[in-house]
Amino acid sequence: MSADPRAEAPDYRDTVFLPQTDFPMRAGLPAREPDWLSRWARIGVYDRLRERAAGRVPFILHDGPPYANGHLHIGHALNKTIKDIIVRSHQMMGRDARYVPGWDCHGLPIEWKIEEKYRSEGRDKDAVDVIEFRQECRRFAEEWVGIQRDEFKRLGITGAWDRPYLTMDYHAEAVIAADFMKLLMNGSLYQGSKPVMWSPVEKTALAEAEVEYHDHTSHTIWVRFKPRMVARGDDPELRGRDDLRAASVVIWTTTPWTIPQNRAVAYNPAIAYGLYEVGGTGENATAQTGERLVLADALAESVRASAKIEDWKRIRDVPASELEGLTLAHPLRGVEGGEGEWDYDVPMLPGDHVTDEAGTGFVHTAPSHGDDDYQLGLKYRLPMTYNVEPDGSYRKDLPLFGGEAIVAPDGKDGPANVSVIKQLAWAGALLAKGKIKHSYPHSWRSKAPLIYRNTPQWFAAIDTPLADGMGDYGATIRARALTSIDKLVKWWPQTGRNRIHSMVENRPDWVLSRQRAWGVPLTAFVKKGARPTDDDFLLRDARVNDRIIAAFEAEGADVWYRAGFKAQMLDGIADPDAYDQVMDVLDVWFDSGSTHAFVLRDREDGAADGIADLYLEGTDQHRGWFQSSLLQACATRGRAPYRNVVTHGFTLDEKGMKMSKSLGNTIVPAKVIEQYGADILRLWVAQADYTADQRIGPEILKGTADSYRRLRNTLRFLLGALSGFDKAETIAPAQMPELEQWVLHRLAQLDHQVRQGYAAFDFQGVFQTLFQFCTVDLSAFYFDIRKDALYCDAPGSTRRRAVRTVMDILYHRLVTWLAPILPFTMEDVWLSRFPSEDDSVHLHDFATTPADWLNEPLAAKWDHVRRARRVVTAALEVKRADKTIGASLEAAPVVHVEDAEMLAALKSVNFTDMCIVSDLSLTGDPVPNEAFRMAEAPGLGVVFELAEGEKCQRCWKILPDVGSHDHPGVCARCDAVLDQA
Repeated sequence: MSADPRAEAPDYRDTVFLPQTDFPMRAGLPAREPDWLSRWARIGVYDRLRERAAGRVPFILHDGPPYANGHLHIGHALNKTIKDIIVRSHQMMGRDARYVPGWDCHGLPIEWKIEEKYRSEGRDKDAVDVIEFRQECRRFAEEWVGIQRDEFKRLGITGAWDRPYLTMDYHAEAVIAADFMKLLMNGSLYQGSKPVMWSPVEKTALAEAEVEYHDHTSHTIWVRFKPRMVARGDDPELRGRDDLRAASVVIWTTTPWTIPQNRAVAYNPAIAYGLYEVGGTGENATAQTGERLVLADALAESVRASAKIEDWKRIRDVPASELEGLTLAHPLRGVEGGEGEWDYDVPMLPGDHVTDEAGTGFVHTAPSHGDDDYQLGLKYRLPMTYNVEPDGSYRKDLPLFGGEAIVAPDGKDGPANVSVIKQLAWAGALLAKGKIKHSYPHSWRSKAPLIYRNTPQWFAAIDTPLADGMGDYGATIRARALTSIDKLVKWWPQTGRNRIHSMVENRPDWVLSRQRAWGVPLTAFVKKGARPTDDDFLLRDARVNDRIIAAFEAEGADVWYRAGFKAQMLDGIADPDAYDQVMDVLDVWFDSGSTHAFVLRDREDGAADGIADLYLEGTDQHRGWFQSSLLQACATRGRAPYRNVVTHGFTLDEKGMKMSKSLGNTIVPAKVIEQYGADILRLWVAQADYTADQRIGPEILKGTADSYRRLRNTLRFLLGALSGFDKAETIAPAQMPELEQWVLHRLAQLDHQVRQGYAAFDFQGVFQTLFQFCTVDLSAFYFDIRKDALYCDAPGSTRRRAVRTVMDILYHRLVTWLAPILPFTMEDVWLSRFPSEDDSVHLHDFATTPADWLNEPLAAKWDHVRRARRVVTAALEVKRADKTIGASLEAAPVVHVEDAEMLAALKSVNFTDMCIVSDLSLTGDPVPNEAFRMAEAPGLGVVFELAEGEKCQRCWKILPDVGSHDHPGVCARCDAVLDQA
């Protein structure tokens, strides 16, 4: 044998069992994902799952319907991906997880689009037949349903895409009408004339769920209400208050346009008031020296500053007993050109809603334009005014202001506020004016400011006891809703319960009617000449209701507008000439709130009891779909239509800013998919804490793509290592080395964590747990250690068979556990190993994990091993950095372990292999001063030594016996393997 065995050593590369796989390093997701989508459609994955799941316990996530009028935004992608991960994971955990996608198809935004089209064609919408107009709206919605369906499918969302639900389907419209008529029959429906949130731009009432609040700059005014010299009833107790009768009561408002509708001034008996006399005034002040003002003491100083009063004196207290019974004059009384419009008395009335936090301590009251005002008006029988038209302008015959707009058609302030302010100034009633930036209600569709406007509308009374025999959870809609919130529904996160409970507890009656054309009509008939309070005002007849439902089922809601429909419905039951047909349409929130009935109750793939396991939407839906569904179901079936409600936050840019086209910071899902693929977008969702607001942007997506690459490399290594694996190689856990048994223990732990996480809708926790396992436990530990055995041990050796058995187990669990999050990639990984014409990873469940894989004593022992290994590895990194060694196999460290339990653990395993060195010595001697230490591992030290011997040309270990065997340049282990080749 020569002096240098390596000089004559052959090339052993072909004898090493290196990983082999065609699975590409680069995913190429944008180009490849569409093929998997086509494949899933071709083999019918969703329907095959339904067949296979027959008899399983159903899991039903009821889809909140997006609106069918535009391309998907990032919020859609987040929402649908969360839902898809939940549905897929519950299916793979053994449930029958059904998912029926749906769309909200009626409503104002679609009407606007058709009106815009008509205007561009020079057509007058009002001249178009209402049925023709509605059919145009239907076609528009159908087009966008098709577009959005393709965009959702491209995200990898699984579901019954060939049979979604649409609120404009004939059956849906029939059910919506039927549920509305349940309100008609159970006594909760009424018509009332009261102030509601009104959009002058959209010319319709809005529900609270359609209102959002934005900063708005409003005119603000301080107005003198001068006294009438005669107290109401000439009560003797009111005599002798001449100083008060000569004073002005001052109000403050941010809606000057409501002053012409004033009917009272409210005060709070609990507030301390004072009489103030003006002394000196500043430049341009309207206050007069010597005039007297009545104000809340807590607010007097702020009024003085706003009115530019330089000095004044407080004359005396004004107790509430002196305010009671006083009568004021309307500030526009006797104004030139007023034609007597405002020549009426204005009473002072007590009101608990008055505070001394802002203003003057007195509240101008216009019952037609505010809820507190309206309630006070009801209590004291104040007259309502009807000065404001549907377009937000004053009625044309209103003196001084006729035809002037409060809100212009473009959503900007009209001239009405300024005109009122000028008239108040000319009348001597304006004490001060200014502007204030404050939170103000806007339509969440048109983004235009809203007003409170008195108008006849249809309401669902939420505090009226219902005559429906469904009182298990309360007699009223509100009571049932609050009981459901507290006792029947679990809220994720729990803060959602507090949010919706407060909203339902304090909300007013539900405004059901809209003055539009595209929607489900309020299918009701009212008796001509009857008053809304009359018992026979509404026609309540089950036979009529049944006819309407049958007609809608056959031809859709358009038939309501067909000539002669009223006569057809009432024929033989009531005199058609005695009734008017209601032509308003239902609030679209009633449409979407009814979906539980025609999806969960009526479909074969619905819920047997009509109750969903889960509703999931953004936090804004506590006042939207969650609440409308809750109220509608409580009114029609007596309880909430869901058992769990999960909410997610909003999506912001990388800086935490709200996305806006004007800021140029929007992220379009289609663009992300085009650049990275849908799985990267889905992975972003999985990595985010969706319960709070999430951020997304180019740098965040780059980080997501990097995480994806690291995970993909782990899976690629598994595929390569399992090349040619045959089940005959499998060995039982009891025959495996401890390291493999430890991996099985970790898998048993993970199985519990993954299932628990998915069941709790916490897939951020699931992904982070699996990602850490792949990168830390596998790539940096197990794979790193076992590469030597995998590459260099004999194929039939117990250790290599154990490694491949465990890797096969790892493969099946990781691929299925990750499939709900990364459906495209896991399909790729699955088919790379198990190519098939009709199989899919998504047709498989999570594997059952044997309970005896859990081994806590073994885990505690291997915790010692891993902690000690980290110290050795760190010591070797120091030597690698200073070029003492190039690879860890050049080392033969001496490891000092002062802890006897840890030392025993290390001696019981092949710690040399664990540290990937060629030799290693363990000793219980005290750690010498020159040893490498780590603060987090006291009692452990590593003294570096170089390995002795020669480098094996096959496994690269440096051992003394290399060159002493039959095969040149190899160690004993490799020599034996080569003998078997």
